[in-house]
Amino acid sequence: MDIISFLPQFGSLFMTILAFVVALSVIVAVHEYGHYIVGRWSGIKADVFSLGFGPVLFARTDRHGTRWQVAALPFGGYVRFLGDADAASGKDGTAMAAMPEERLRQTMHGAPLWARTATVAAGPVFNFVLSILIFTAVMMSGGKTADPLTVGALKPLPVAGVTLRPGDEIVTIAGLPMPDREVEERYDDFLDALPAEPLLDYEVIRDGRSRNVQGPHLMPPLVGGLSPQSAAFSAGLQAGDVIIAVDNRPVYAFRELREIVEGSDGAPLALSVWREGEVLALTLVPRRTDEPQAEGGFRTEWRIGVAGAMAFEPATEALGPAEALGQAVAQTGRIIQGSLSGLYHMVTGAISSCNMSGPIGIAQVSGAMASQGAQSFIWFIAVLSTAVGLLNLFPVPVLDGGHLVFYAYEAVAGRPPSERALRVMMAVGLTLILSLMLFAVFNDIFCP
Repeated sequence: MDIISFLPQFGSLFMTILAFVVALSVIVAVHEYGHYIVGRWSGIKADVFSLGFGPVLFARTDRHGTRWQVAALPFGGYVRFLGDADAASGKDGTAMAAMPEERLRQTMHGAPLWARTATVAAGPVFNFVLSILIFTAVMMSGGKTADPLTVGALKPLPVAGVTLRPGDEIVTIAGLPMPDREVEERYDDFLDALPAEPLLDYEVIRDGRSRNVQGPHLMPPLVGGLSPQSAAFSAGLQAGDVIIAVDNRPVYAFRELREIVEGSDGAPLALSVWREGEVLALTLVPRRTDEPQAEGGFRTEWRIGVAGAMAFEPATEALGPAEALGQAVAQTGRIIQGSLSGLYHMVTGAISSCNMSGPIGIAQVSGAMASQGAQSFIWFIAVLSTAVGLLNLFPVPVLDGGHLVFYAYEAVAGRPPSERALRVMMAVGLTLILSLMLFAVFNDIFCP
């Protein structure tokens, strides 16, 4: 391979690494800042706040005596409190033995139980707060679909004879009354009932008067979004593409595409794709995907990783802060619930363990989301922040959840676990985490 042909691949690799480092750095910085600021509020002094590990690239010491530094390996971070022997908050018994009583109160190990608990719990909590704030901001910036459904801007589609215009309020499509989009079942039934044709009759309100116009299918085979690491993404499909035929069979509605993929049994599919006036030929192979269900559990389906979209951008109206915040909290809760459900079903063998991604897989998703635009990448950071917060709450020694379990034991027993027991449990916890990381990397490399 000559250097010129290698450049596009190198650029893609660089973008993937850069996106991963940026996403991880933001999440780690917020997580560790939670530990730092709550510790400071609780009377615990931080000696070092480090973003990254290894050789220090930049450092300064603030008026509180905390050394803020950026290190060369940007794959994590830590806060080292007074009295800590290392970045994992191991106890420096020798240093603490020489400290006066009032100084001991400023260490993590000499602080009251409530202060230690709050400081440790703050890291995951700050991750959840970051997610909620990002979701809230994105939802407020995007607004909510106007009611009644109104055409904002028509999308480019290979359909002739469209007389639908921006500003039209949709009353009926193909003689079917437009349902409330908030009632998911009714809306899904409405979409299934629409004829699979390129052009449909619309009744709209335009300039205060009822008119009959022609418009494309409400949900054409339009690529609204792509899932990272999916068959569609690997095949080169892009947002805005219109799939006009599958195996030489014309398709006019997104549901037709979905039915073909689900019935493919994993066989390769030849796609005819309309993109900015040109027709491209692409081939992809559907992949088995374990999908969470609303009623709980998972269902395995053949998927290509394409999300549908309406034939036009709907007009939107402002979403208030309170409503956006409520939806953001609900979104964070759904991510937590889905993650726990997925883990449970992997452990029980109900779904494939290939659903677990490691650092390579996360880096690939980071690059893919960054390539789809700033909003997609920022949304991904929020999702990953929730996952990191949840992971740190697992009751495994070396994680925040493990420390909280130790503190719960101390609260019940009236004394902390012995130093020997702590060392053994921390070693076991570290082994578990490293084993899990190796397993996840194995998945990244060998899972299809």
